[in-house]
Amino acid sequence: MNSITEILIRHGYIILFMGILGEKLGLPLPAGLLLIFTGALAGAGQLNFSIAFLLAVIACLLSDHFWYQIGRRKGGSILPFLCSISLNPDSCVRLAKNIFSRHGAKSLLVVKFFPGVNTIAAPLSGISQMTRLRFFLFDLLGSCIWVGVFISLGYFLTNQIGQVVDYVSQVGIFLWGIVAGSLLVYIFWKYAQRQRFLHRLRMARITPEELKQKLDAAEDLLILDVRNALEFETDPQMIPGAVYLPWEKLRDDPPNLSGGREVILYCD
Repeated sequence: MNSITEILIRHGYIILFMGILGEKLGLPLPAGLLLIFTGALAGAGQLNFSIAFLLAVIACLLSDHFWYQIGRRKGGSILPFLCSISLNPDSCVRLAKNIFSRHGAKSLLVVKFFPGVNTIAAPLSGISQMTRLRFFLFDLLGSCIWVGVFISLGYFLTNQIGQVVDYVSQVGIFLWGIVAGSLLVYIFWKYAQRQRFLHRLRMARITPEELKQKLDAAEDLLILDVRNALEFETDPQMIPGAVYLPWEKLRDDPPNLSGGREVILYCD
């Protein structure tokens, strides 16, 4: 039996609880993989399935309630921070807003299956002023579904997962070095990709002062407010003369923007 399995057996419940809690708070931890291994250990009789399931669900509820409270108190100002702790914020934040604006509380049933989206869905629930009872009920059900799927997967694949663990333990440190190195390369690549995106964004950005000068000079501008519907409902104030056109509609069915006017997009 390898040392990693021994550690999981000896401290499995604590590792599971802290791992799920940390991942839902925003840390880049493999919570799904941890649940699968926990389920495999439960299938082998090393851990109690019910206790592991309950601890994982409680960890989800605690972290989600924390983000819900932050969203309820801080409003949309918390979203930039969530962007900063995500490796792929520009897509996951947009995806979370789209799912939440379309399905509301029902989105809490499935968002945990989308990496990076779950951390944003909970504060969005608070920002939209969803009632605590409604949030708790849907989040509880969603947590049970997510935990149940992954831990049951490990439980029913106990033998296969055990064979993989045995093989990895035989290969040794070399394979772990490759895995760790690959993870570091991936993180660095995503970080570099985001920095290039931000650089291009800064090059094309116009400051509020520059926009005001253009408006005062009566320049021929087309200002499009492309905020998500959820953001617009939370803060419906618009720049004078702007036209509200959600990004999703602009992307899927772009209007005719010809005419020589300068187009300025406004988002969150």
